[in-house]
Amino acid sequence: MPSLEFSRGPSVWNSIDGLAYGGDYNPEQWPEDIRLEDIELMKEAGVNLLSVAIFSWGLLEPVEGQYDFGWLDEVMDNLAAAGIKVALATATASPPAWLAKKYPEILPVTADGTTLERGSRRHYTPSSSVYRRYATTMTRVIAERYKDHPALALWHVDNELGCHVSEFHGAEDVEAFRRWLERRYGSIDALNESWGTAFWSQHYASFEEIIPPGMAPTMLNPGQQLDFARFSSWAFMDYYRALLAVIRDVTPNVPATTNFMVSSATKALDYFDWAKNMDVVANDHYLVAADPERTIELAFSADLTRGVAGGEPWMLMEHSTSAVNWQPHNQPKMPGEMLRNSLQHVARGADAVMFFQWRQSKAGSEKFHSAMVPHGGRDTQVWRNVVELGAALSTLDSVKGSRVESQVAIVFDYEAWWASELDSHPSNSLKYLETMRAFHRSLYLRGVTADFVHPSADLSGYKVVLVCTLHAVTDAAAASIAAAAEAGATVLISYFSGVVDERDHVRLGGYPGAFRELLGIRTEEFHPLFPGSSVTLSDGTVGSLWSEHVHVGASTEVLATFTDYPLDGVPALTRRAVGAGSAWYLATLPDADGIDALTDRLLAEAGVTSAAEASAGVELTRRRAADGRSFLFAVNHSREDATVKADGDELLSGLRFSGVVPAGAVAVIAEDQPA
Repeated sequence: MPSLEFSRGPSVWNSIDGLAYGGDYNPEQWPEDIRLEDIELMKEAGVNLLSVAIFSWGLLEPVEGQYDFGWLDEVMDNLAAAGIKVALATATASPPAWLAKKYPEILPVTADGTTLERGSRRHYTPSSSVYRRYATTMTRVIAERYKDHPALALWHVDNELGCHVSEFHGAEDVEAFRRWLERRYGSIDALNESWGTAFWSQHYASFEEIIPPGMAPTMLNPGQQLDFARFSSWAFMDYYRALLAVIRDVTPNVPATTNFMVSSATKALDYFDWAKNMDVVANDHYLVAADPERTIELAFSADLTRGVAGGEPWMLMEHSTSAVNWQPHNQPKMPGEMLRNSLQHVARGADAVMFFQWRQSKAGSEKFHSAMVPHGGRDTQVWRNVVELGAALSTLDSVKGSRVESQVAIVFDYEAWWASELDSHPSNSLKYLETMRAFHRSLYLRGVTADFVHPSADLSGYKVVLVCTLHAVTDAAAASIAAAAEAGATVLISYFSGVVDERDHVRLGGYPGAFRELLGIRTEEFHPLFPGSSVTLSDGTVGSLWSEHVHVGASTEVLATFTDYPLDGVPALTRRAVGAGSAWYLATLPDADGIDALTDRLLAEAGVTSAAEASAGVELTRRRAADGRSFLFAVNHSREDATVKADGDELLSGLRFSGVVPAGAVAVIAEDQPA
């Protein structure tokens, strides 16, 4: 199943006035009188975009070949009459019972051979030829029916691809993996070389001998694991593109997307690769209520989503008005938190704020998941919050289309994430995101916004470039990072970076192979730390997780050394002047104070400052329009009034900004422009 060609469609923003506001709408769960009431409530809340028919296949085609579109026709017509646009789904996210019963081969099979049955959702494999045939047929039937409908603004292709199950081991999955490998390598000899199959007698004589990595006596081949991760991401994307091809054929002038799950916990799909196939990037994000720093995690995920979108405005397709239903303890959001969360996303590049879901279900697995219209109806704080948010978003039309301003780049690569967390590494405690999140947190607390960029991205516009645990890296990406330092950037590279190439082959001659020359160092051996252990550096920094035996060249400055046996006196933090910039190396994971101190040094060297002066507890982000107008978002997460040094009109209130953001509130300042 070769990939289909993709060409970008029109912009969804052209058909929506102002910022988009709404959520998933599941009218099939409700009788006609409730659906009519919904329209009036949507007008009251200021809703202008809804995702419709995501999980409706079982009702649209209750029996094979027999369709019932009466209820959906009515809903689409009523929404159009109310001036509300629709992101219409392909209805393929959950196959109907009759399809799974007739063709059980569409069901997912796990690595241990377990078949995952119907009765939930997402019970299909993307490599199933049968499922693809039925899914593309359903997509065509819906597209043909609504191709000229005035409510149609966007296609919502499937839903949360890769959620719940992201790797598949059925017969068709095995065959698809083999064919993908054949296209990738061209010959079995090339595959054997890439996977290093001379080790442990793993040599293959043909592609037909290959199976996906599954249950085995001990550690699996790392090259095989890495390629299966690549294939699994590609298989979903190829399925998406098959549905997209139908949409393009029927409605070439209607944009399409699917909802990603970009967060600090989702790594199954390479979203940088996926974004190339989206007319607009859309994302679902949910807070973990028990996380005391959940607002920082939200900022991380929103920044990463913007990075995946290439800096362009993106859609927050789902988040929650209050509690979810799938965490161990589902606490509601605190007073004002829903508005703060929503405007955090807008501050970091979202031009759409949408929820799961419009009306809270009275039955089913997600009946205790919050919604825009809760079980208690209009006389609830949640509903008042929904109306308040709609009014707030209506004041931000001028923000639409602007882009987030940043002088700091954090290099992010899903393939490096996969490679860094394979088994048989120096430390199973190492997590790809740990150092990255620590630096992002430090930047966040300083009012400095970071862009996440793929290793292949242009780094020329950034003053600081952070390269955290970029374990696997191509020669081209390593050269680009070195060029950024040469051109004047302050580049920091952390431990376990540049160690292997894209095949997971170690770069010989000493670590960190790809960056050895740039940094002017050579590590001869890693010294990972046991859980609970720490090291102390000569500048007082306390490190954990990692240490290593580093040697420096004559042009490299040692800024701190380890002080503990057996590495006492060994460099732990180094800096080398490179062209107009510098290249720093960090050989451990500092504690929060150490990360903060190092962040301050990097920012000072590069001349990067906060978006504005503000009290503690205020999150600052700036968006800038193409004509130079700038919008400073100040989100006060504290319970005390806070000051922000900025001059301009505050858009939410329509008043001149007083310099004070009340406790728990948000200010959006259209900053005065220089005369």
